[in-house]
Amino acid sequence: MNKTALRALLRERRALIAPESHGFARPTGQGRRAPGLSQHQVDQLLHRTFGTYHRLESGNYPNPPTSLLRDVARLFGLNEQEWVSLCRYALLQDPPGPLHLSSGKEVPGVWQEAVDGIGHMAYVTDASWEMLAYNTAFAGMFPGGKVPGNTLRWMLLDPHGRETLMDWHTAWAPMVLPQLRAALATRPDDDILRQIEKEILADPETADLYAAGNSHPHPDGDERPLMHALEGPGWVTMCAAQPLTAPGSRLMILVFHRGSQRVHSRAPNLRSD
Repeated sequence: MNKTALRALLRERRALIAPESHGFARPTGQGRRAPGLSQHQVDQLLHRTFGTYHRLESGNYPNPPTSLLRDVARLFGLNEQEWVSLCRYALLQDPPGPLHLSSGKEVPGVWQEAVDGIGHMAYVTDASWEMLAYNTAFAGMFPGGKVPGNTLRWMLLDPHGRETLMDWHTAWAPMVLPQLRAALATRPDDDILRQIEKEILADPETADLYAAGNSHPHPDGDERPLMHALEGPGWVTMCAAQPLTAPGSRLMILVFHRGSQRVHSRAPNLRSD
């Protein structure tokens, strides 16, 4: 636990909340003059035992439950980055999931301009793999330039996707399916992901692969065979990153090379000296 950082974050955000906004009367005579909610008022609003929040803010609550941290974060109106900081300060680990289900569903509009400026194929999807932005190079990968609305569903269930992703049964599906399982672990109530899971379980080809429960957390750095609509067969190396304002979203940059030979599989990792 990082007591100093935890105390600073909670005090600052607590001070911004007017007691009157939650039905509390500010004393007019002698008494408390500090801005914001009192620690006792926080306990009342969260339906916690008196002194619970004081223990948290003072750093005297080892391993506080995530449910308490989530309730505090929502009461204080923390954003996703502050939610991550709260969990790191209090638990020394990242949160088990986003603060709000709606998080990860949108990114700042400048991402379209940023993606347009990338020479390689590039796109941005939200936490449900719904397409948010892509460049012309990426559209060229598909027949007629028709980009799928959801890349996860396309990769796993679309017949054209299985043709484009060469060696689909061994090089793609076993690596993509675990990402759905991991996403549902942090977003169990995501309707889009749940629907895709239902479709996967109803498809004999994907159901068995999904049941195998392989572990492959992300595609960053993977090199896999791909049939490009304009360039023909080749290998694509994937660079994956996440826009920080949208947990669960992803920026994908696809570096494609024509031919039957791998290009990047033996490239050394980049390190600072």
